[in-house]
Amino acid sequence: MTARIRWDASLCQKHGQCEIAAPDLFQLDVDGTLHVAASVRADQLDDAWAAADACPEQAISIIEDEEQA
Repeated sequence: MTARIRWDASLCQKHGQCEIAAPDLFQLDVDGTLHVAASVRADQLDDAWAAADACPEQAISIIEDEEQA
C-alpha cells in the first residue's frame, strides 16, 4: 500500500502538530513554511494518519493507493 498526502494550505494555521506526529513527512521552517512529503511509504503510513488526526484544522488527508503489480 502506498499513499499520498493532501494538504489544504487554505485551512492550515501552521500549529506544527503534523511535524510532531510525523517529522519525516512534515517540516515547519522557522519562517512558517510547511514542507510536505510528496508520497508516503508503507512504513510511514501510521505516522501520516497520526499527523492527519493531530491537525486541529483538519487540513491534512491521506489518500491510500493500491500498489500496482
